[in-house]
Amino acid sequence: MRNPLAEHVVEIKPSGIRKFFDIVSEMKDAISLGVGEPDFDTPWHIRDEGIYSLEKGRTFYTSNSGLKELRMEICNYIKRRIGVSYHFNDEVIITVGGSEGIDIALRAMLNPGEEVLIPQPSYVSYEPCTILAGGKPVIINLKAENEFRLTAQELRDAITDKTKILILPFPNNPTGAIMEKADLEAIAEVIREKDIFVISDEIYSELSYKGDHVSIVSLPGMQERTILINGFSKAYAMTGWRLGYACGPKEIIGQMTKIHQFAIMCAPTTSQYAAVEALRNGDDDVEMMRDAYNQRRRFLMNAFQEMGLECFEPFGAFYVFPCIKEFGLTSEEFATRFLNEEKVAVVPGTAFGDCGEGFLRISYAYSIENLKVALERLNRFIERLRAEKK
Repeated sequence: MRNPLAEHVVEIKPSGIRKFFDIVSEMKDAISLGVGEPDFDTPWHIRDEGIYSLEKGRTFYTSNSGLKELRMEICNYIKRRIGVSYHFNDEVIITVGGSEGIDIALRAMLNPGEEVLIPQPSYVSYEPCTILAGGKPVIINLKAENEFRLTAQELRDAITDKTKILILPFPNNPTGAIMEKADLEAIAEVIREKDIFVISDEIYSELSYKGDHVSIVSLPGMQERTILINGFSKAYAMTGWRLGYACGPKEIIGQMTKIHQFAIMCAPTTSQYAAVEALRNGDDDVEMMRDAYNQRRRFLMNAFQEMGLECFEPFGAFYVFPCIKEFGLTSEEFATRFLNEEKVAVVPGTAFGDCGEGFLRISYAYSIENLKVALERLNRFIERLRAEKK
């Protein structure tokens, strides 16, 4: 029988995040610090709106681009938060999570062989989505000494005559790195000069601990060449509701909507009604959760300092990215031994790109109580490793 599979799909590696959590789910007394999911429940007033929409029988398809009411609220939110205006009618599309927005943006914009610049370490879907869209991923290896920020020189060095898109993944998963206004201004200058486009993944924009998040779309000349990706999963603890959105120039959003129309039809209706309530009345919830994450972030950084474990200070998302090079183990070896010996699951840095070797991703989207137990186990584990090296 002929091979039923597409070769370019077979060659894509499975996500490196899930491996350890398939194991830890069946391991007694194990603690997982790897999944990027808030430990908070979706706030009640948001859940109530979803329940009410079901009680009212609002179980129909919405328009392909999403509820008009929700698209209008997104425009209001973006204007309020970053000072940029979008038109709800043709510059906004509601997607099934931010991940779908990334996927259909790449598919709408890429011709075969065009290059997409992907700073790494970063979210696992950028590279495979580029390949599935017919593009060529070009990796920019970010450096710990730059706090894993993208520099203008690194960007300039990676651009060729085939470069079309830069993916800008900040605040960053897995490192927690951010880009401040001066960083973005230097990047934007290169982007305008070289006439390339940006997909700015800002799903963690509300989880910034060093002043307000700055979006590249707010800089001169950038709104017309940027697709802004965001959603509700991280800021509002709505991961299972599967809802995101993309904003951008109408000619690009129109083609994204066409793909969405044929592949998805529309995002979940109940989730869309709940999201309207989140945007209208969820600011206090976001602030409460951000304060809790910031407390956990500071707790982890203090604990690492006491352990003598090297880690740059992250100011975004809910991840830390400690360096484990001193132990002479690969990230995979360290994570595997840590899981087997101390029953704590973390993610090897290499799950997010080869330059993640020598690092681990640890999520602090967990209670202080769980973090305390996990850190006690981590301290015991690294003391044992240090003893082995003597």
